[in-house]
Amino acid sequence: MQIRTATAGDVDAIRRLARESTAASYAHALSEAVIEEAVGSWYDTDDLAAEIDDEDAVFLVADDDGVVGFVQSYYVERRDPVGEIDWLHVDPDERGRGIGRDLLTRCERELRGRGVERIEGRVLAANETGAEFYAEEGFSTVGDRDVDIGGETFTERLYSKFVDGSGEQLLTEVRTGADGDQLYVALDEGERGGNAPFYVTYEDRDRTDRRGFLCGACDSVADTMDAMGRVECGCGNRRKATRWDASYL
Repeated sequence: MQIRTATAGDVDAIRRLARESTAASYAHALSEAVIEEAVGSWYDTDDLAAEIDDEDAVFLVADDDGVVGFVQSYYVERRDPVGEIDWLHVDPDERGRGIGRDLLTRCERELRGRGVERIEGRVLAANETGAEFYAEEGFSTVGDRDVDIGGETFTERLYSKFVDGSGEQLLTEVRTGADGDQLYVALDEGERGGNAPFYVTYEDRDRTDRRGFLCGACDSVADTMDAMGRVECGCGNRRKATRWDASYL
């Protein structure tokens, strides 16, 4: 088996694999219609080809006479460089071979080579296998949030690992919201936007009451998102739909 950089020729195989892997991991929690709509939206052929070519992407496939797994991640410049793992999928028929671990190891190495100091991953709490995978690979749980999928609310868990092995670091900054209330901005907890990150904001320093996002491009506070998790600032910075991962075996 070879771990290699994804190419435009892998697009159809990646789309198929994303659909099959997501269905296998979330059929107990999500309807087939919701899975089809979400994967179809996230993995539009043209968008996927562009993301493979994104200079900030580390997009790898596991090739064993065909694509049997892939990891999609990005270098993101926040207060400190961060590597964000959007997806890590393994063909349901190929799970148990350590493909997910091989993909993650190579992904971490490439992100580290680009200078990231921390790597983040997210997974729905309903995916117990994915949660166990992150824990086994040395990631720490740093927070939960609610996400809306098909009109239902699910818990998404954020995992983080410092590549130098140091302890967790909680960076916060105090800002004033549009209504005059004090907000705490989590500078180590952000979402990739088209122009700059969106940093998560809370009503308290302990991060128990989530408020919304601070746009890293213009410092405006965005309190709302649509049903698929999209956030768009008036300055034009836009966060794509929420993604939730499948399996990592």
